[in-house]
Amino acid sequence: MRSLTLLLALTALLGAQTPATAKLDPAMAASATKAGPDLAWHDPAGWGIEGRLWPEQERRSYFDRLPAAAEQTVPAAVWNLSRDSAGLMVRFRTDAKSIHVHYKVTKPALAMPHMPATGVSGADLYARDGQGRWRWVNVTRPAQVETRTELIGGLDGTSREYALYLPLYNGVQSLELGVPKGAAFAGLAPRPKPIVFYGTSITHGACASRPGMVHTAVLGRRLDAPVANLGFSGNGRMDASVGALLAQVDAAAYVIDCLPNMGPEQVTERCVPLVKQLRTAHPDTPIILVEDRRMTNEWLQPGRQKFHDRNHAALQAAFAELKQQGIPKLHYIPGDALYGTDGDGATDGSHASDLGFFRQADVFEPVLKEALGR
Repeated sequence: MRSLTLLLALTALLGAQTPATAKLDPAMAASATKAGPDLAWHDPAGWGIEGRLWPEQERRSYFDRLPAAAEQTVPAAVWNLSRDSAGLMVRFRTDAKSIHVHYKVTKPALAMPHMPATGVSGADLYARDGQGRWRWVNVTRPAQVETRTELIGGLDGTSREYALYLPLYNGVQSLELGVPKGAAFAGLAPRPKPIVFYGTSITHGACASRPGMVHTAVLGRRLDAPVANLGFSGNGRMDASVGALLAQVDAAAYVIDCLPNMGPEQVTERCVPLVKQLRTAHPDTPIILVEDRRMTNEWLQPGRQKFHDRNHAALQAAFAELKQQGIPKLHYIPGDALYGTDGDGATDGSHASDLGFFRQADVFEPVLKEALGR
């Protein structure tokens, strides 16, 4: 009897230690196959993905952010990170009563300790409402590298425009959108002249809960404009090799937000040459320089405060030098309140939470409107 009691206790203990994912409502598992056989599947490569620059150049994978030739010119870390699909977005119109997605990511690590699988590897769907505003619809909850699921059902059959944001910190091997056979479906081609963001892990999307929550995506919806995300986690450093690629893009504006990965000396060395590199190729395209965000807990760290003071001063000096030299159409975004001032805008002190991303979008939006002449 004593042995049986011990066995039952051990069984209960092991049951209590079952991973939380095993206890989720099955309806929450995005890998669940709800997609039946009576679906028509559509490959976005047939009409193009927004945020995918240099479309005419060869790629290692269709969903890579940089062309294949860049592997030979940019730092190796930038190249590897460019294979994440951050910022890529599929636009389409349908009157379907349900929308399905089938995609496969490149990396088995679907989440990070400080960022959920919905952000790292999720596909995030938005739609325009009757007033033309973008509204959130649903996001996948990936449990394995391949996801095939119904994103939304029970729709009323109204023809709407949709946008599907692709994973932030994973790559995509394949992607299809499914609707019931007989439903109208039209892929929408990428819009020209994107706003191009070049930056760090924060631009890349850390630590958004969903791909559509990054400030670049938020601004794209608010401004109703195409955006391109060239955030490279830990490796946004105003590299001239990346500048050479940017110079090939017919952009509506360039947003340079690299300071979180740089120190004052590197800012002094690289900022002015990068701006001149872009200005030579595009004399009239607005260029926006962004100061480093403040870490949300640095009020306790005098050394960190001093570092950011110096970083900001270096960018301010570079901006002043460029203005003195007569470089036109330059704009500037201070960093002190990018996450707000209450300390609640970051997930880990450094990387934005959803709240921090919305606050960044609030700071960026008026500057971008001015730069774009809105």
